[in-house]
Amino acid sequence: MFKGYILQNWSMILILLAFVISLNITVFLDKKTIKRMYTLIIAIFLLSIIVYVEFYFADAGTNRIARIILMTIRYSATPFILAQVIFTLVKRLNWFIFIPAIVLAIINIISIFTGIVFKVSEDNVFSRGPLGLLPFIMVGLYCIFLIFLLFKRSNKQIMEIIPIMFLAFTFLVGILLPFVLGSSYANIFCTMVAIALFVYYEFSVLQLTKKDALTGLLNRQAYYADITNDPESISAVVTIDMNGLKRINDSSGHAAGDEALTTLAFCFMKANNRKQSSYRLGGDEFVIICRKNTQEEVLELVNRIRKNVSETEYSVSIGYSFNEDGKKSAIELVKKSDEMMYVEKQEYYSKNGIDRRHN
Repeated sequence: MFKGYILQNWSMILILLAFVISLNITVFLDKKTIKRMYTLIIAIFLLSIIVYVEFYFADAGTNRIARIILMTIRYSATPFILAQVIFTLVKRLNWFIFIPAIVLAIINIISIFTGIVFKVSEDNVFSRGPLGLLPFIMVGLYCIFLIFLLFKRSNKQIMEIIPIMFLAFTFLVGILLPFVLGSSYANIFCTMVAIALFVYYEFSVLQLTKKDALTGLLNRQAYYADITNDPESISAVVTIDMNGLKRINDSSGHAAGDEALTTLAFCFMKANNRKQSSYRLGGDEFVIICRKNTQEEVLELVNRIRKNVSETEYSVSIGYSFNEDGKKSAIELVKKSDEMMYVEKQEYYSKNGIDRRHN
């Protein structure tokens, strides 16, 4: 049995080992995320053992009760693994994400006695019950929710969308293949999940080199690289500066200041479309590069930002400039935009009676 397991899952084992090595040498992920990744790796490995033993019993036509128990674990573990994927990849989610998986696990346990999800006859023949498709539906809903969250929190740029689409394609195929390949699919499921996660992880690490560690926006290095890439397509620039960050840091601490910057960054990301890229240049300074946007689209962007920020407890000053003749450089556009932004900032401080030198 051991030799058969190794032969069938050798590729998955190598991928998981590579995953472990990558996690050990990465400098971009926090310890909590790394621990959750390790949990995923262990879960996939254990599930692969369960799948192999279950189908070993099925092929041998023996151990019916053990097979039913292993099948219950397999049907329950798959949604748990996807919930753990969401819990790992999407921050700010709590354990409530596991509730649907827990409910399904309870239904699967009940199915041992009632056959409402699946049953195995006395002669060891498998068949689905009235809720036989429920595990697949649950997995599908988890996949849709994961892709939705990842896309919503992305910068909507092609290099960030590609790994999300790869993950979506892998999980979509994973949902459909059982109906095409039948039981044979179970033998490759764990390998597919391992490949999907490892590839997404590697893409994410590469993207992190371009991202600001605090806010998730593109960083200063990415900004300098992008303004030299196809500069003729830059039609406008929006510059944004937070009002009162120093006051928050001094009165509530730097953790509160970091929370403010993260909140504002999310406001900008929500306002962007795929032709608009947000960067944090440092401190409370942000820039949005707009490519092939009309003036109307840029003004709509500014209005969306103002609306999003108005729903928070924070405040920003915004400036923008247009490349009407297509001859201005990004540096020139930023300088002009900053002039407008600084006027707005001065008006904010004057209106609120704040000495800008101390805020």
